[in-house]
Amino acid sequence: MKKQFFDKWAFPFLSVCFWIGVWWVAALILNKPLLLPTPWRVLCKLFSLVATASFWQAVGTSLLRIAGGILAALLLGTLLALATTGVRLLHHLFSPLLSLCKSTPVAAVIFLLMLFLGRQNVPFFITLTVATPIVWGNVRAGLGAVDLRLLEMGRVFGLSRSHMLLHVCLPMLRPYFRAACLSAIGLAFKAGIAAEILCLPAGSIGNLIYESKLYLHTEELFAYTLTVILISAAIERITLLLLKRAEQKREVYHA
Repeated sequence: MKKQFFDKWAFPFLSVCFWIGVWWVAALILNKPLLLPTPWRVLCKLFSLVATASFWQAVGTSLLRIAGGILAALLLGTLLALATTGVRLLHHLFSPLLSLCKSTPVAAVIFLLMLFLGRQNVPFFITLTVATPIVWGNVRAGLGAVDLRLLEMGRVFGLSRSHMLLHVCLPMLRPYFRAACLSAIGLAFKAGIAAEILCLPAGSIGNLIYESKLYLHTEELFAYTLTVILISAAIERITLLLLKRAEQKREVYHA
């Protein structure tokens, strides 16, 4: 229990404090707030921004676009994994598309999408484009890891397809789906913010980051960047809790 506490809470907290201390010492040595403000100045700026309505409007707008893209990617990637695993022709048909999405630079995709979709829609679709191959690949790997002997045994004992899906396939898929969620959320959130910085949709965090950089408002730039990091970490944490709660409910239900 004590080891679990240190691994889960104490060591991560001390690690964060260490790097904040490194940042603080570097800012004091450099002594140029325009280039590297101290953590305290950034925190004060963040608190002042949190008190404004424009800050929450930008956070809500960006979060809605990016979270919507991630949810759509989870659904689309799972459906593609099921389709390409079940039908070999579809696997050969869509595999080049998966490789293309993985190898194409995100910036190039952003500019291409701008030509067809307009600035406001690019963050959603770039999030979808980045996250879908990750979900697709992980879920397909999970489907490939399903023990066919268990499925055959289920058929021998007359189990229905829905029963085998719930009690055989899903437990084996769970670690792969969890890994897909965590990887997709982190990369998709960064790609979505990058798309906002390049496309400059009105009322978005990316737009505010670009303006802070343009006018050399370094404290605001760090504050908005810190906001993005905190939101991304919070989404990952909430996703883990939801997945864990769903697993616990399932175990209680079948106990």
